[in-house]
Amino acid sequence: MRIGELARRSGVSERSLRYYEAQGLLPAQRSPGGQREYGEWAVDRVVRIQTLYAAGLNSRKIAQLLPCLRDEDGRPSEIATPELVAQLGTERERINGLIADLLRSREVLDEVIASAGGMDEK
Repeated sequence: MRIGELARRSGVSERSLRYYEAQGLLPAQRSPGGQREYGEWAVDRVVRIQTLYAAGLNSRKIAQLLPCLRDEDGRPSEIATPELVAQLGTERERINGLIADLLRSREVLDEVIASAGGMDEK
């Protein structure tokens, strides 16, 4: 598939896809005319990249992590180093902290909404 179709199917801009390629996150084959071509695997790869960015990982960390994820055949592409596993454990703890903070914020909002809703009934 070409870059436009990948953008449509993954919900990511063509500009972002070009950036991913430049960062070594999304390899592309080139047609004889120089156009980027991707296999079906690319949609899943882009979704994973987006998820990792949303979690706060930078492109360097994502580039280290992607080879450790299962490939399109379901097999691990590469074994993660102990250092990478430790770094990812730290990232996971950071994300857990963010989730806890968001849950506390939601509880406060729930209290305010419930309190404000009670005021309307008086």
